[in-house]
Amino acid sequence: MAYDLKSVKAPRLAGLGLRIFANLIEWGFPGKLIIPQLLRDAGVTAFRRKASNEVPTLKPLVEVSVRTSGAASKAELKRIGALKAKPVGFRFPTASDYVSAYKKGRTNPEDVARAVSSAIRLSNDEALPLRAIIQHDPDDLLAQGRASAARWRRGKPLGPLDGVPISIKDELDQLGYRTTVGTRFLGTQPAIADATPVRMLREAGALLIGKANMHEIGIGVTGLNPHHGAARNPYHTDYLTGGSSSGSGGSVAAGLCPISIGADGGGSIRIPAAFCGVYGIKATFGRVSETGAAPLCWSVAHVGPLAGTARDLALGYAAVAGPDPLDPTSLAQPPLSFAHVNKKDLKGLRLGVYEPWFKHASAPIVTACEDMLGRLKKRGARVVSIELPDLEEIRVSHVITISSEMAHSFDDRYPTGRRAFGHDVRVNLALARSFTSRDYIHAQRVRTRAMENFARALERCDAIMTPTTGVVAPLLKPDAGSVGETDLTTLTEIMRFVVAANFTGNPAVSFPVGYDSAGLPIGMQAMGRHWEEDLLLRIAMISEQELHRRAPNSFFDIIK
Repeated sequence: MAYDLKSVKAPRLAGLGLRIFANLIEWGFPGKLIIPQLLRDAGVTAFRRKASNEVPTLKPLVEVSVRTSGAASKAELKRIGALKAKPVGFRFPTASDYVSAYKKGRTNPEDVARAVSSAIRLSNDEALPLRAIIQHDPDDLLAQGRASAARWRRGKPLGPLDGVPISIKDELDQLGYRTTVGTRFLGTQPAIADATPVRMLREAGALLIGKANMHEIGIGVTGLNPHHGAARNPYHTDYLTGGSSSGSGGSVAAGLCPISIGADGGGSIRIPAAFCGVYGIKATFGRVSETGAAPLCWSVAHVGPLAGTARDLALGYAAVAGPDPLDPTSLAQPPLSFAHVNKKDLKGLRLGVYEPWFKHASAPIVTACEDMLGRLKKRGARVVSIELPDLEEIRVSHVITISSEMAHSFDDRYPTGRRAFGHDVRVNLALARSFTSRDYIHAQRVRTRAMENFARALERCDAIMTPTTGVVAPLLKPDAGSVGETDLTTLTEIMRFVVAANFTGNPAVSFPVGYDSAGLPIGMQAMGRHWEEDLLLRIAMISEQELHRRAPNSFFDIIK
């Protein structure tokens, strides 16, 4: 079987050039001349020449015979919260560190709320502002802190997240906050209710610190945002965080919170997790409720956590996963399992590697991922060779699917309001509107085959291992800050390994495995069978014990 993914070569545009290009592509005659070349560059023209005979799969939902009746119990959350981590090198403060500090009286949630507000202000006042948090209400956070402190004084905390700071991506509703989805025109009024995952965290006593920055409408993966400011990487502020959950990755890496809730339609949790040196999981399609999340891309969308440690990632996942009567898609899932999470090794696990795909990344990334793979073998895992056909068709099918769904979600605003978007978004939406109904159905036929291909590969192994991204975090170039950029070459390198899991609905986790010569983090991905998130969390937790972690250059120790 021939490996068919190729690197894409296309010109980068930013600044005045991007402004002009965005206007030209939206005009009738110039657009008709430009778009065919863009379609060729993106691989769409070649995709249109391929035949598919499968029955279309419109959503990658794998139903089960035994369904769950509820989310994780308080006892399960407590058990996960009590898991002991064994970090090597720099130690990110964890949810359990907050809980321990409260129990010992070293601090309290009210003081923590004040410290978080101060840190957010300082992070955005720096010469190179992080712009991780773009909406913050100190009074609201202080009220949450006082309520949590009162519970701790009574000896009745709500669980292992009571008083723990958590940020929320600006794609999800949070009571009292606007949901701008990274734009300058949406979210004119504050949300009147929490999104279901946000509500679950609030009911667990978490301190919801505010809205995290994101790439506008989630249609990019760098973290550039011309309206709210580019999200800068805490490991090196000349570089970006990745996206689209850019502020989620940045807020965790900067120590503003140990856990953040992001959303992932094409790697948007895992990419910033990799670029920011933290952990992120996109669970099985339908595992986490989408109620209260902006309706951007219905068939590839996922909500999930990012965290500074693997143990906190498991805790964040357990806190927001489970069925929601308001989201029918979430009702098809089996009971949550945490059987693998506290295993001490990887004995019996088979890690699948499709070598040409695994090695299609920059040399430092391949080296770091190969080194971690060797360490996981020493922990008892067995590496097996697998093959995965049609990766190029999957890549293009995902582009067509997510772009078509996003373009349709803004159909009512596009004719008269398109100039309110950033210039890169305008280019992407113009291209997306050139896709046809035949393109979309063809992509869903490919989805049927893709799900079969990955299911077949996962019969030979328990997890498919790849780098998370093909390159490390990109440089924030001076000409991109206020306007944005289009760079299909870099975009393809960033997204090479992540989109398949969105398209097939399989769960996938990203975990840090090293750093390049500039100190930028490198991430590795494990992709598993539907509904087996606990196995992926086990891999992440074991990997954490094998990595000597480094401190970010911009970091706020809230507890101290």
